[in-house]
Amino acid sequence: MQNAHSQYKETQILTATPGQLVVLLYEGAIKNLRIALESIEDKKKFDVVNNCLIKAQDIITELMLSLNFEADEIANRLYSLYIYFNNKLIEANIYKDAEKIREVLNYLEDLNEGWKKIANQSVETTPTRIGLDIST
Repeated sequence: MQNAHSQYKETQILTATPGQLVVLLYEGAIKNLRIALESIEDKKKFDVVNNCLIKAQDIITELMLSLNFEADEIANRLYSLYIYFNNKLIEANIYKDAEKIREVLNYLEDLNEGWKKIANQSVETTPTRIGLDIST
C-alpha cells in the first residue's frame, strides 16, 4: 500500500504544471504545520513538532528559491513573506509556541487558495508572469 502511495505522489509531481507544483509545496507545508500543532501540547512529541517545523521551513525555503526576481515586484513581496514565515517557525520551534505556528499556517492557507486559483486558470497565466521561475 505504501509503495502505491509513493508511486501516486511521484506521478502527481512529475505530471504537475508549475502552478500545481507550488500548490503541492504549500500543501506540504500546511500539512506539516497542522501535525506540529496537533503534537505541541504533548511534551513527549516535541521531536515530532521539531521535525514538522523543520520540514515546513525547508518547503518555504524551496518556495523562496523558485522566485524569479526579474519577473515583477511580487517575487520580492513573497520573498519577504517567506523570510518572515521561516523566522516565526524558528521562534515557534525554540519556544514551542502554537500561536506562531497558527499565524504562519493561516497565511499559508490564504496564499494556497490564491495559488490554487492561479493553477486552475488558463495556460496563458504562467508562473514566470507571477514571480516564479520553476523551469529548473
